Amino acid sequence: MCAIYAFMRYCDDISEAEGASRVSIDRWREDLNAALAGQYSSNPLWPAFADTVKRHAIPHHYFHEMIDGVSSDLESRKIQTFDELYRYCYQVASVVGLTIIHIFGFSSPEALKLAEQCGIAFQLTNILRDVREDQENRRIYIPAEDIQRFQADLGKRDERFVTLMAFEAARAHDYYEKSRPLIGLVEARSRASLWALIEIYRRLLERIERSQFDVLSKRIRVPTWEKLAILARAKFVR
Repeated sequence: MCAIYAFMRYCDDISEAEGASRVSIDRWREDLNAALAGQYSSNPLWPAFADTVKRHAIPHHYFHEMIDGVSSDLESRKIQTFDELYRYCYQVASVVGLTIIHIFGFSSPEALKLAEQCGIAFQLTNILRDVREDQENRRIYIPAEDIQRFQADLGKRDERFVTLMAFEAARAHDYYEKSRPLIGLVEARSRASLWALIEIYRRLLERIERSQFDVLSKRIRVPTWEKLAILARAKFVR
């Protein structure tokens, strides 16, 4: 899990950090291909990463999808439709879930679709939380078709903004609900971890809603005490 997280974290860093460029992302992709072939660059991540991928038979294309997703963040963008947003969420979040369930272990092929949907729920939650920060970085992930439908201004928290955000939050809830059976499809030893992860993200969405989508003035978080309470409850998940 640490090796996979390190790979995903670095993908984010090379697309978000100052000086991020297509060259650095292309170099990272080349290093990935080399590592999967057993040839490691100087980055200490690669031996552990390659071993994890091999031992858990994780499909290589997930990692390329992740790189494709973060590379699209190099430039300003404005998502036009939900189909376009779904594709982006799949690349930057669903492939993470698909990778993780290979480590958690599963036998039913149904788990793959549910992991994809779980990733969509997570990323929609992130997008709702980060509306202000994304705009500052010249990125608008809430679909233009929805903004136009509700005649909302993403820089102004008024009734139209709240209605738009509630619509997008309902979408996220729908994907949380669709993916709920995934917990029972991973190996028993992994269910508590997956339940806790889903519960923390779901609580974040609920906090965003309870704030009446006050995401323009502050960054909404799940406090540490609540995360610890969730972890304590996870012990009883079977």
